[in-house]
Amino acid sequence: MKYITPIIILLLLTGCKQKQTVQRLPDPVVLTKQAAGHYCQMEILEHQGPKAQVHLEGMLAPLWFSQVRDGLAYIKSPERDGKVLVLYVNDMGRAISWTQPGEKNWIKAKDAYFVVGSNAIGGMGAPEVVPFSSQNDAKKFASERGGKVMRLDKIPMDAVLAPIKLSSNILETVK
Repeated sequence: MKYITPIIILLLLTGCKQKQTVQRLPDPVVLTKQAAGHYCQMEILEHQGPKAQVHLEGMLAPLWFSQVRDGLAYIKSPERDGKVLVLYVNDMGRAISWTQPGEKNWIKAKDAYFVVGSNAIGGMGAPEVVPFSSQNDAKKFASERGGKVMRLDKIPMDAVLAPIKLSSNILETVK
């Protein structure tokens, strides 16, 4: 009888440990010509500036966004489609250029330094929230193009969800 109690305790502890499995985050997906923007359904590679990919629980492929701003709007919106596992964004410190942000230089948004409020315009024509893996790279970008360096949790909702003002040049081309 004295051996049965420790065995039962070990079995119970083993059962508890099995229930506490940690969900592994999906790896970032390499950007290809087939990637279409979640909101616009246009080819992502046709647009300049950094991109975003959101991985949702239960989905095999990520949702793609033509601008980081749009990816951030998606995860901050109460109307998103599912549980967000991870948001990856282009590291613009490792980008070839603004027009070639990269296909493999993804970083987790929670680890990034974002420049908010700069004069950078993203692929869909809206002000862009520009991500960097290096705080120094973000500070350098902000000193050249304006804006403030922030972490993901400090970016205000209105920086990504507020309507944008169209310049008169854009309005003239729409007429």
